[in-house]
Amino acid sequence: MTDDPAAWSRAADPARRIGQSIEFHAAIGSTNDRARAALHERGGEGLAVVADEQLAGRGRRGRAWISPPGVNLMVSVGLRPSLGPKLAGLLGAAAALAALRACAGVAPAVELAIRWPNDVVDAGGRKLAGLLVETALEDGRLAEAVIGVGINVNWRRADMPPQFAEQATSLAELTGAPVDRVVLLGRLLAALDDEVCRLEDSTSPVSRLREHSWLDGRQVEVDLGDRLLAGRAVGLDDDGALLLEHDGQIESLTVGEVARVRDSIPTAVA
Repeated sequence: MTDDPAAWSRAADPARRIGQSIEFHAAIGSTNDRARAALHERGGEGLAVVADEQLAGRGRRGRAWISPPGVNLMVSVGLRPSLGPKLAGLLGAAAALAALRACAGVAPAVELAIRWPNDVVDAGGRKLAGLLVETALEDGRLAEAVIGVGINVNWRRADMPPQFAEQATSLAELTGAPVDRVVLLGRLLAALDDEVCRLEDSTSPVSRLREHSWLDGRQVEVDLGDRLLAGRAVGLDDDGALLLEHDGQIESLTVGEVARVRDSIPTAVA
């Protein structure tokens, strides 16, 4: 367990916008909530809020984020990015690429991918990392954003609750050895800083997202909130939306979550 705030500060870089400083908490309600509050404090933009344990952590759609203390990486940063509406919608994709880059940096021999919309998974589709991006708009433009990242680092599948163990993995599980969470944090913040800079320079991450897309060719069920839609994932459009082939047509899905993958081997994509 890395419970020394000074140890975590090794991941900071004053020359970066994101992660110029680190704020460590042994336990906190939600790192996203703290990062949002920091945005309204002097020098709080880009502060990386790290916690060994979240008491009220949340994932997408209000789900609780489950993680035992001291083994995983949970970090949030608040930003005021200069992005128009179209590119603002790709912030989650950019953050997912940053998380993938960071994980690949400490596990170079492991095959990783991104499962739409922004989960990092292993070759078998087991979840390694998840993201929660919360935004606020003013006059139709992005005023602020909080990016929360949770990465399973040293949490062995044998120690996970049974309902998670079948669908999740960790860096230690994939590499066969413990991973330094501070080193991983430094890689994540550097990659996230780079990805946000690219986005602000009007460089879309979609082409690289397509290169790492795990769903292509797979039969899936997508939870749209009010209904489940089954079909074959055939790619991503230029806005990062999932292209789902069903009932003889291709539909572009901008929101939703993959509830089920009905086969593990992708078929050929036309």
